Amino acid sequence: MISHMQTQHFDAEEIAKFEAMAEEWWDPTGKFKPLHKINPIRLDYIARQVDLPEARVLDVGCGGGLLAEGMASRGATVSGIDRSPKALAVARLHSEQSGVPVEYIENDAESWAESHQDHYDAVTCLEVLEHVPDVPRTVSACAAMIKPGGHFFFATLNRNPVSYIKAILGAEYILGWLPKGTHEYAKFIKPSEMNTALRHAGLEIKDLRGMSYAMLTDHFTLSDDLSVNYLGFAIKPE
Repeated sequence: MISHMQTQHFDAEEIAKFEAMAEEWWDPTGKFKPLHKINPIRLDYIARQVDLPEARVLDVGCGGGLLAEGMASRGATVSGIDRSPKALAVARLHSEQSGVPVEYIENDAESWAESHQDHYDAVTCLEVLEHVPDVPRTVSACAAMIKPGGHFFFATLNRNPVSYIKAILGAEYILGWLPKGTHEYAKFIKPSEMNTALRHAGLEIKDLRGMSYAMLTDHFTLSDDLSVNYLGFAIKPE
């Protein structure tokens, strides 16, 4: 059974981390540099599964809008929710400047789901689940908002010694891609745990891919290596 004991659907300390970096969301050389590097991969992955010009999409934990605006620029009708007012302000300003319309709302998946059952063709929750207080609860909320036959896209970090070395020691302490303390190793999610959360939410996992970084080329690519970053999608049965 999925626990609903916690009443707060977000971690205020996690939100504060991203509030402090909000002004850098759209700087490709700033503190969100890794997201800028993987965003084209994420967008292409989603577009291969969903006809974006025909889709109504919700981006959960949208932050400054990198993914949400990217999907909207490919024709999707996109709403983004986040609990960071500063990040949403950045997202709205960038949307206005770019002319790519996205609806941004200060909210979380659990609260938004109460009035948006079976509402979206796809829900995306990328690089977010390792920051929420209750992963199964958030996944279930996302699932509730997806229309039967719709897609749930997720991306997160595996929990093992390799991911600790690369995602925390490497990215935060050696390469300096992210501020120290951005991630907590204990909150990383093993694929087996992700699978369990998806099943409990009534979703059927269809694909799971690694996102691997090559230092020599300074690029991320999709791979079969799930040891650090992984990306996937599941379907809500019709």
